[in-house]
Amino acid sequence: MSRPFHARPTYCPGPINSVAGNRRAFLQTGLAGFATLSLPGILRLQAQHQLQAGEGSSRPKNAVIMVWQPGGCSHLETYDPKPNAGSDYSGPFGTIPTKVPGLNFCELIPRQAAIADKFTVLRSMRQGAGGHPAGSMQLLSGDSDTRDKPKPRLPDWMTVTNYMRSLDGPRENPLPSYVGINPPLEYNGPAYLGDAYSPFVVSGNPNLPNFTVPNIGLTDANEVRRLGRRSSLRQNLDTLERAFDQQRELQALDEFETQAMTLLTNPKTKEAFDLNREDPRIRDRYGRNSWGQQLLLARRLVEAGVDVLTTSLNGPLCGRVQNWDDHAVNHHVFDAMKFRADAYDQAVSALIEDIFERGLDKRVLVVVTGEFGRTPKISYAASTGAGDASAPAGTQQPGRDHWPRAFSNIWAGGGIEPGKFIGGTDKRGEDSVERICGPGDFLATIYHHMGIDSSKTLIRDFNGRPTPIVDHGKPIPELMG
Repeated sequence: MSRPFHARPTYCPGPINSVAGNRRAFLQTGLAGFATLSLPGILRLQAQHQLQAGEGSSRPKNAVIMVWQPGGCSHLETYDPKPNAGSDYSGPFGTIPTKVPGLNFCELIPRQAAIADKFTVLRSMRQGAGGHPAGSMQLLSGDSDTRDKPKPRLPDWMTVTNYMRSLDGPRENPLPSYVGINPPLEYNGPAYLGDAYSPFVVSGNPNLPNFTVPNIGLTDANEVRRLGRRSSLRQNLDTLERAFDQQRELQALDEFETQAMTLLTNPKTKEAFDLNREDPRIRDRYGRNSWGQQLLLARRLVEAGVDVLTTSLNGPLCGRVQNWDDHAVNHHVFDAMKFRADAYDQAVSALIEDIFERGLDKRVLVVVTGEFGRTPKISYAASTGAGDASAPAGTQQPGRDHWPRAFSNIWAGGGIEPGKFIGGTDKRGEDSVERICGPGDFLATIYHHMGIDSSKTLIRDFNGRPTPIVDHGKPIPELMG
């Protein structure tokens, strides 16, 4: 069972502008060949922040997998169908009972309906922004601004968690704390925490036979020796630096670079990313497509010790525009939901079942969500192009538009008592009316699972102001584990 971390206010320092900081920049430049591997630079910056912020308290090593539906999933064609709302609102699909009495789903997701006793449905989410950027920032960072901005003002919960975990000191596990498999990075990021706490990004289609993750588990002996020589060069440069810098900081940087070298050279790191080590029947169970294999890889990595894992269900499996943004100009909404439903249903249900079967359900929390729902009232417009789930250009087709006033997400594992549904919407699915939950509640619940007391944790922003990681909302009791 997770427990809150009652921390003194935690402050993140700003950029280092001292002379010693300039010498550190020289060291980093001298190691450019090694830093281009990305992880050493990230770990180096984490070390600097850790030393300046002070050591953190020990926290339970729980983990989160967030499955993101970019563009916003229709709650009416998934977890909150309204079959009696009338022809202007209801789509062509029927409803089916689930394993939980009184809980019905759309007929498009029968596998999830059959295992609904293993997760909880939150049907009363609401946020205040109708655009993709602002909606994503509201849900993932708690920014209450309704305007779409080009860059986030606040760090998202993933980078905050990565930062907080870094205060525990160097990781014994060679794997990164935060990994994104085709992650949702378009509208979110570390903001004032800096790129040191961004994810180790895995891109591409894990279902392809030639899929590889670069810069892990090197097996070429010559390459390993070459990296070793570069590391020795850095150590020689450090000797010059010790007259000007604190020995404690350089020792910490040594530890983090050693960790990065371990990621590069330890064969176990490569094994964690290698889906070919999975039983073919398990791979089949998740689905031999990009979404199924992304979620299988997510399970492998959290089982191997990754703390935060994010992955987006986007791309060709979504339809012509490769996301869930089912405006009529983009997709025929009902064709699109049917087009993607099988892969979505199979991958998510397999992940949830696997978490329970492998005994990870107390430690690992799975959250499936998008930034908002879709308009209950069906709209019509001319398609802008032919493709999967979209008629030829100029053809009138149905769509659903952005709808932040009511949407659903699902929560599994994390020690949560499963087989429940929380909250509800009105008869048309237009408004959350029972147990309304907002972005602050969403974030506080995830932080609680990760052992972070969001009501007491502050981080300094670019101007040095102590800023709460969540300034509104509380953990949702039924989802606290």
